[in-house]
Amino acid sequence: MPQLSPAGTQLVQELSSRFGVSTDAVTHMLLAVHHGNGSMAQFNHPEFGGSGQWMWGGMTMVSDLFNHQLKSLVDGLCNDLSNALASHQSVPFSGSFQSQSQSGSGSQAQGAGQIAGRNSLFVPDPQSEWWPKHLGRPSAIGSQNNVRYAYFADGRRLAVSTGGPAWVYDTQDHQIGGFGQQQGGGSSITFTSQYGTVNLSSLPVVWRDGATVQNRPSQAPVFVATGAAAAQPVTQPASSSPPERAEDAIALLEKLGQLKEKDYITEEEYQAKKSDILNRI
Repeated sequence: MPQLSPAGTQLVQELSSRFGVSTDAVTHMLLAVHHGNGSMAQFNHPEFGGSGQWMWGGMTMVSDLFNHQLKSLVDGLCNDLSNALASHQSVPFSGSFQSQSQSGSGSQAQGAGQIAGRNSLFVPDPQSEWWPKHLGRPSAIGSQNNVRYAYFADGRRLAVSTGGPAWVYDTQDHQIGGFGQQQGGGSSITFTSQYGTVNLSSLPVVWRDGATVQNRPSQAPVFVATGAAAAQPVTQPASSSPPERAEDAIALLEKLGQLKEKDYITEEEYQAKKSDILNRI
């Protein structure tokens, strides 16, 4: 069970006094509302008549259906807890990012993961902070399948882990609002921003294997499937490799000359490519 922070303990004591219930009952309801993302709660506590449900907007259900006083107490307590949770996190629950899964046909559906803001009413679990510490506190965190995300909007950074060390990406001017996984021959990670759906591999990598990436690769890592709905980072190979022998360069130059003779390329293009080939011997 999450441990309350000093702010969380103070909140519990204040609401216990205000509503006339024990601190244990308030703590129970706080956890229920927290697990319900601030908008709903499923609870089971004797001081609230046993099991029941609450939803933002006025729907409250208790075991004693005609006990309107109990319903009013539960609704008032849950509303105060929801407001407190929203004011003690870095992003409001209503702005939480939704992870999305994508089938091979391109259709989208809500995924199992959800990105929710960090909540200071609870003591952070050190084991859950898997991202590099120099990034600070994320604006939002979440997971889907075996992939975990931590988004740092102010620092324009996105940390992604598939079970190993985190890879950190420069999000540039993207304002990220959700994540997905494209299934098919491979499994790639996408995100949504003001530019639509974008592949994660288009972002430059700035941190990898516990160290800063000094020379950013022209091709960022992509994720390929290693099992059902699993993804592991691999480096995308370059589109071409430099010739290792002089014979290879000569063959390329001969082909280049033939292209020029047939007017497939201009003189400028021929000279530029020729210089490039010669420089790579």
